[in-house]
Order: sequence, then C-alpha cells, then structure tokens
Amino acid sequence: MKSRTLRVLAGLGAIGAVLLLGIIYAFLSAYVYLAPSLPSSAGMRTLPLQVPLRVFTRSGALISQIGEQRRVPVSYDEIPELVREAFLAAEDDRFFQHGGIDYFSVLRSIYVDLTTGDYSQGASTITMQTARNMFLTRDKNITRKLQEIFLTLRMEHSFTKPEILETYLNVIFFGQRAYGVAAAAEVYFGKPLNRLSVAEAAMLAGLPQAPSHYNPVTSPQRAAERRRYVLQRMLSLHYIDADTARRAMSEQINAREYAPRFDVEAPYVAEIARQIVVTRFGEGAINAGYRAFTTIDGRLQTAANRALRLGLIEYDRRHGYRGVIRRVQFNAAAEPHDFETLLGDLSPVGNLQAAVVASVAPAAARVYVRGSGFAQIDWDGLSWARGGAPTGKVDAVLHRGDVIYVVSDDLGHAQLAQIPAVQGGLVALDPHDGAVVALVGGFDYFSNAWNHVTQARRQPGSGFKPFLYSCALENGFTPSSVIMDAPVVLADGSVEQVWRPENDSGTFSGPTRLREALVHSRNLVSIRLLRAVGTDAVLDYASRFGFDRSTMPNNLTLALGTLPATPLEVATGYAAFANGGYKVDPYFIERIENGLGETVWRAAPREVCDTCTDDDVATPASAAPAQAAQGAAAATPGTPVAAAGADSAAMAGQGTALPNGVAMVSPSGPPEPRSTNLLTVAPPLSEWLPPISAATRRAPRIISAANAWLMDNIMADVIKRGTGIRARVLGRDDISGKTGTTNESHDTWFNGFNPNLEATVWVGFDQEQSLGEGEEGSSVAVPVWVRLMREALNGVPDLPRPVPPGLLTARINALTGLLARPDDAAAISEYFLSGKLPAAGGASTNQSNSGSEPLF
Repeated sequence: MKSRTLRVLAGLGAIGAVLLLGIIYAFLSAYVYLAPSLPSSAGMRTLPLQVPLRVFTRSGALISQIGEQRRVPVSYDEIPELVREAFLAAEDDRFFQHGGIDYFSVLRSIYVDLTTGDYSQGASTITMQTARNMFLTRDKNITRKLQEIFLTLRMEHSFTKPEILETYLNVIFFGQRAYGVAAAAEVYFGKPLNRLSVAEAAMLAGLPQAPSHYNPVTSPQRAAERRRYVLQRMLSLHYIDADTARRAMSEQINAREYAPRFDVEAPYVAEIARQIVVTRFGEGAINAGYRAFTTIDGRLQTAANRALRLGLIEYDRRHGYRGVIRRVQFNAAAEPHDFETLLGDLSPVGNLQAAVVASVAPAAARVYVRGSGFAQIDWDGLSWARGGAPTGKVDAVLHRGDVIYVVSDDLGHAQLAQIPAVQGGLVALDPHDGAVVALVGGFDYFSNAWNHVTQARRQPGSGFKPFLYSCALENGFTPSSVIMDAPVVLADGSVEQVWRPENDSGTFSGPTRLREALVHSRNLVSIRLLRAVGTDAVLDYASRFGFDRSTMPNNLTLALGTLPATPLEVATGYAAFANGGYKVDPYFIERIENGLGETVWRAAPREVCDTCTDDDVATPASAAPAQAAQGAAAATPGTPVAAAGADSAAMAGQGTALPNGVAMVSPSGPPEPRSTNLLTVAPPLSEWLPPISAATRRAPRIISAANAWLMDNIMADVIKRGTGIRARVLGRDDISGKTGTTNESHDTWFNGFNPNLEATVWVGFDQEQSLGEGEEGSSVAVPVWVRLMREALNGVPDLPRPVPPGLLTARINALTGLLARPDDAAAISEYFLSGKLPAAGGASTNQSNSGSEPLF
C-alpha cells in the first residue's frame, strides 16, 4: 500500500510539475509574444500625459487651462499624506508591501467570489490600475489581462513605489473631465489639494472605482455611502482616529462642478494664446502640456477687468432697470440647496452673480446669492432702479421670489445689478516694444466671446484727428495756424449727398488755432484742415501708424474718423506718440514651452531705441552723446533735419538770427531709463531674448521726435482743459490723450498714454445704435481709462517727456496765431517745429486757407 501510495503521489507530483512547467512555458511564451507590444521602461518614463495647454501671465500666474482633459500634474511631495492614505485605504492598503500583484488579495477575491456568488470582487493593485490607465485599452480578454500583468511587473522593476503612486494619482479618471487628483479637487471642491478636508479626501478616493456612480454632484447620496466606506477603512488602518472619522462622516457634501482655477482673469487673452499655439504647433498641442507665457501684467489685467465692467455697469444704470430675470415660488422652509437648485441654470456673468429674493422689508431685501449664501440689499444698493418708487422703499422695487443679478462682497452686502446691454473693449500696451499688458475684450467672455479689442472694427471718430494734425504739422501747419470754425456745406463727389457737418456741441468758434481745435475737438476745423493738406497725403501718413490704407475713405469724412479700425490698431497708432515717433507691433506671447519645460518659441519684438542712429542698424548703447542726440532728432524719412549742434539761425530756417521773442528749446538729453514700477513683473527683454541682429529688433521711426513731442504736448492740453478733462482727477502732468465720439454716439473712445503705457477704451453696442443723448467719449470711455491708469500709475512718479531737438518756442498772439509784438497783451507761448515759425504780425503766412474758402 505504501508503495502504491508513493507511486500515486509521485505520479501526481510529476503531473503537477508538468502542469507547472507548462504554465511557466505558456507564461514565458505569452511574454515573448506580447513583449513587442509593450512599452519599454524608457518609453514608460517618457510617455507624455494629456496635459492641457496652460496660459500664464509674464510673471507665471495662471490665466487658463485649455484642453479636452482637466489635469494638473503634481509631484509625490505635493500630494498631502492624508490624500495618499485615503487612496491607499480605498484601493490598495498593501501597496508598499506587494510587488505589483497582491497574491493575498487575489486569493481573498477568489474566496469571496466562490462563497458569495458575487463576482464583483477585484484584486487590481494601484500598479495594475496605473498600467491599465496609461498603456492599455478597456477590453476584457485574456490578452489584455496578460499585458496588464507583464506591464505591472515591468513598472515595479523600473519605478519606485512613490513614483508609481504619483503616476497613479495623476492619471486616474474622476469624472467631469477631471484626470488626476489635483484636477478632481478643483473640479468638485474648487480648492487645491493642500486645502482638502478629511471628508473631501475620502470622497475623492472613493471615485475611481465608479466615477459616474459615486459622483457627488449628480449622486450625493451614493457618494456619501462610498465616503463612509473609505473613512471606515482609514480608521481601521489607523490613518485617522474615531473622532475624526465621525466628524468627517457627518460633514455636509458641498461638492459642485467648479470652473478651472485661475490666478488672473483674462479669458480673451487665453483664446488668443490658444490660437497662436495651435497655429505654430498644431491641434495636438492643446493636450501636449504646452505652456504659453503671455505679455500680460497680472496687476494691470485685474485693474482693466474691474475698470471696464464698472464703466459698462455705470452706463447701463444711467439708462434704467429692465426688470427681473424671472419669478419663482418656494416655501418658507427652503434651505440653501433649494435656492441653489432654483438658480442652477444661471451662471455668473462677469462680476455679476445670480440671486433670488428670499424676503423683503421696506428698508432692505434678503437675497440668496448662488454659490455665496445670503446677503442684504439696502436702498443704496438699488436706488438706481427705483423708477417711480418712493425713496427708501425697497419693497416697491423687489419682491419675494424675484430672480435677479447682484454684485456682492464677502461681508453679506449686495447691490442690484443687470447684465449690461452695451459692450466695450480695453487694451493697454507698452509703447516701447508693443507688449500687450492688459486686454479685456468685452463684459464677459463666456456670454459673448467676440473680442471687441481685436475683432470689432469700428469708427474711431475724433480719435483719428491726432494723426491728421500730425500730418498737418509735417506739411506747413503749426499749432498756431488759424482756421475757420464755421458752418460749411460740402458737395464732395465721393460723398453721396450734400454734407453739412457740425461740431458735436452745435456751436462755432470762428477763427481757431489748431491747438485749440484739437483740444476741443472741433469737427469743422478738422475738415478744412484735411481739405488743405489733401486726403491722399493724410492716407499715406496714417498708414505709417498701422492703419490699412485700403479701408480708409478717400474723402473729407476721414477728418471725422470714419475709417474702420479695431481698438488694438488705434492703440498701436497712439503708441507712436507715446514713444517718441516709433512704430511698434503689438504682441501677446513672450515665450512658449513644451511639455518638458523646454522653450520652443520666443518673441523677438522690435524695440524703441532713443539712443540709436537713424539708419537701419542700431548703435550700441555706448554711442557718443552727439550721435544719440542726432538720432533723437531724426525726422520723417525725406524731411531735412538739422543736427543738434546747429546754430540758432539754421535751426529757425531763416539764415539770420532768431526773431525777437523766439528761443531754442534746449534738448533735455537722453531720457532717463523708464520706470520699472509700472510693469513690475516684466524682466528686461535683453535678459531672455536670443541674440539677433540689431536691425531686426530696432523699431522704425515713422515721425520725427519733435512732431511726436508736439502732438503729445497738445494732447496733454486735451486732458488739462479739453474733452478729456475728466482725467485730471489723476492729478498728473505726464498723461495725454484724445476722446472719440462718432455720429449719433454709436461709438465712444478714449485713447490716452504716458511715456510708459498706452491704453485705449471703446464702448458701444454690437448692433450699432446710439448710446444716447449726452453719451460721449468724455463721459463713457474716459472714466474707464481713469480707473485703469489710477492703478497703473499708483506710486509711479511723473515722467515728463524730455524735449528733443528740432523745436522752438515763441510768443504768439492768441487771436491771430502770429508772432506777438513785445507789448502784445494777448501774447502766449507756443511750440513750433524748426523752420515753421509764423509771420511776425501783419498778414498771416500760415497755410490755413485753401481754394476759395475764406479764413474769416
């Protein structure tokens, strides 16, 4: 018997050994067969995740994430220990003990499946889930399972445990387009990982098993049950104590779908960056981890957002309340989640939040603000919408159940608001190189993605006049040239009918000096000036500033700014007055990095160089002072220029001594280095730009420094005593600008600058219509500009523009514009370009008369 038993056992052992060898052989054969289809260790390390395109300010503050998947890659050390423990408890508590395949869990799973008949038990480890999610399909067959096992073993051999856990927590799917635990924290709770509570960490840890089933937004009850299971596992593993577990289990679920987090709000800029990246690197770049660093200054962008929104809201309030969105019913026991449900379809619009009126008293209304809780509206917060309601009677304006928009703060105060029907755009750029430092394309990108800064081509109105007047200065006119401001009837062949233009004020000033005509934006003087200079000359001249000649009208309406132009084009034109006469090109992106952090593209903007000579090659910064002065005095190409050292007679263009009362304006020398307080976060371009030729980086001069200075000086008077006088509240002497208002106030503008910043504001309706009686650039656009510049120039000292060579100052008669006699009581000082002094008394030699049009 013993012998027989031994033979049986030996036979069974042999069969077992053969089976084992067969299994090993089959396993090895499967590995040999499947190995070519598996990624190598090196390949696994370099496999890129689908990381969204991220857009940043120039200082690295996040503007936007754009891509099919919401993912925020984080390192192992950036994941709080609490979060790691929650996932270990939920998915694989023996992760740091097993070698990738937990045989104990496999046997346990088999036992449970066989004894209960429930075949839902799994034994996938975190390593196996990582391999499956990164490299394999979701197919359920033996081939895919073997691939998973082989990959798991390879990963365990090639990576450390922390590396595997880090990868798992960055690739796992959580629902709501969120991949990775950091993105999930933002999507469901609107916060970074290090601010998650124990309950929130446990809820996230419970999601990977079935993201849609345990979704806390759509299935809060099932999510709470799954959270309880994870917390109990954390308690049994001693990750948390009993009190912590009990508090976490009772914590209210506040999950909802949050928009992606950002540090600086600039969605219009983000879309521009997306288009640029796709154009250069293809559609695949959106999910390849590219990072675009824009030229945006976060501080100025935030100020621009606020400035434009407040300006549009203020305009909208002046034109009355359009009523509530709708009215709803709710019972007296309504809870916050009931109000959230009632407001669920109303997203924020700009800085406006949806709210429902919960109760009303004569002196105040209690409202529930979506996502913020309860707040109170007092009479001061809605008096603008009173209509015929008695003063102080809140309950005559609002009623229980009214759904409205409000502006609220964190202290429980709110004001009644409405989405403005009007639109606007604001752009600010650095005139030294064209870097766009702030851009707001409309009131709210997500309700109207049309970028009114780069896409809306509107008439700049009187904002075009400085380009006409600058041209006139190069064609024989001076700031003291006198032209008649009086009614005129024109029958221009290019105008379809007889044209009777008027001044906006409806009044006429008679003989008017050009400086005063621009300061007070006199239309009739501008029309006569254009006729005298010639439309062809002005069209050619304006095209230097970047305006498209083919779109400009070749008739006298050009004097009133009837050409179509975007706010960005107008701002670029004004930059030449701000920077001393140079053409810069606007740009939005400083550099682009790929998913590995390598810089794959850098901007190479053309920069203003005040110390360079006027040829095509920039002079080194160490150029002699005389060379620098001569370069600064360079005039428009083709215009004779006198050297800085020429004598006074030659400068006057007379060949004799300067007339009595005329003096040279001494050049102030090279300008001081521009303040770094305005664009505090921007490093000098020379620190990161690759070496390129000086000619490539040199911004071309398009008007003389003297012409630019003189136009700046006249536009400073626009603010001191003209149509831009509302900007005087800034209390500065280094700001200049020009308002713009088109026919019937369809478009209102303000274009203003100092030596370091140019900003243009436009306000109007998308479907052209009048903004209303009395609504002009001075009342609509200037306040927006002032709010931006108040922040931009805060703490920045006045930056007076150095006077360049090529200018003279003389005493003139304020009425005639001619050189004043020594005893003239009406004498004032005026600046002139060299060689363009007016006559001394007697008949005028100013080129102010054209054809048969009388001067007086």
